[in-house]
Amino acid sequence: LSFSLSLMNPVEALCPLDGRYAAKLGPLRSIFSESSLICKRAHVEIMWLLSLSEAEAIREVPSLTAEQKASLLQLVDNFTSDDALQVKEIEKTTNHDLKAVEYWLKKKFSLLGDVEQLKEFLHFSCTSEDINNLAVAKMTQEAQHSVLIPTLQKIVTLLRDMAHASADVAMLARTHGQPATPTTMGKELANFVQRLTTLLHRVQKVKLTGKCNGAVGNYNAHGVAYPGFDWPAHCRAFVESLGLVFNPYTTQIEPHDTLAELFDSVAAVNTVCIGLARDMWTYISMAYFRLKTVKDEVGSSTMPHKVNPIDFENAEGNLGLGNALLRHLADKLPISRMQRDLTDSTVLRNIGVAFGYSYLGWLSLLTGLNKVVVNEQVIGEDLDSHWEILAEPIQTCMRRYGLPEPYEQLKALTRGVQGITESSLRDFIRTTGLPAAEIDRLLQLTPRAYVGEAAALAKRI
Repeated sequence: LSFSLSLMNPVEALCPLDGRYAAKLGPLRSIFSESSLICKRAHVEIMWLLSLSEAEAIREVPSLTAEQKASLLQLVDNFTSDDALQVKEIEKTTNHDLKAVEYWLKKKFSLLGDVEQLKEFLHFSCTSEDINNLAVAKMTQEAQHSVLIPTLQKIVTLLRDMAHASADVAMLARTHGQPATPTTMGKELANFVQRLTTLLHRVQKVKLTGKCNGAVGNYNAHGVAYPGFDWPAHCRAFVESLGLVFNPYTTQIEPHDTLAELFDSVAAVNTVCIGLARDMWTYISMAYFRLKTVKDEVGSSTMPHKVNPIDFENAEGNLGLGNALLRHLADKLPISRMQRDLTDSTVLRNIGVAFGYSYLGWLSLLTGLNKVVVNEQVIGEDLDSHWEILAEPIQTCMRRYGLPEPYEQLKALTRGVQGITESSLRDFIRTTGLPAAEIDRLLQLTPRAYVGEAAALAKRI
């Protein structure tokens, strides 16, 4: 597919994906635009005709020469926005988008001369959805592998690098927003690496399905035209030649179950990314991360000092919009009344919008992650001011040696008490009745040292 897209003035666009954010959405626009859809439909129509020409039993469609095949494929290889507009002009008469593609191709066949006699075998035995489902699946597959997966891999790689770099940065954890057992910044980032890696594999594993079995999925017209021909085998080979998994049992429409699987998988990624964006926003508000400044950027129209975490905020907002659409796509598309209704048609046109908001959110997340610097001084000072978190290891050691009510003793000493200091905690350790060696070991323990396997886990991810 090689054509250029002329965009409207961005300030006149209805959707911000084609307005404010248009410059960032080029990779998806080239896949999901109306022009791309028309081109992909034309491509499927031609490939179907070529498959018929290769079937000996269908004598009325002779085998084509390499030059003839090339001339047909050039119709889509050289497809332009002007071609798309010609199809749209035909649609004004037909009021049927797919039939307009067929009529456009027939006009082109007439101009090619030596293939004009084949034009009535365009769309042969096909229902519109035989073409549409394959075109949409190929578009979605292209986005899956050329845009979504590579972008997710960039996020995972960047997070992994950050996790390794901050693996030893001891940090006060917070559960319920309150001081808790220490961790390291690297380990907290590693948690997101693990989750996103798992979900990335889910996105990678989705294999999209396709059908080409006629008006209600039974090869009715096929069998009347060419009785005795193994249409199920031929159609399976055709769908698989397009790089899709053949679905032999459908109504008029492919049931979209694998599309829904992909949408659910991307939505799950978005949910984790929203959690990451919120955590990063919170860490920045605590000064655990510093934001790099960009000369001439403005953080506030009235407060000159402001440097805001806008990339994480934009990510959260756009990922939420993406999920609203993805969840609807996944819930709606597998449902169609009896052998088919048209509700899926308008919904399918919004796959690019759902992916667009998701992709935009991922780009904002990448930008934000590249702007932050770990503030080890603030993180360390915060941890050093919370000696009460060592109540956990002390009471655990007391339990080991069978001392009375260790949890209760530490609860009375530390729960809700302000100003627990290193000296007050160590005074308590000396009175616990633990063996001398254990007392000496606990007296050496500090909040920064009480991180368990956090650093090792971060470095291992």
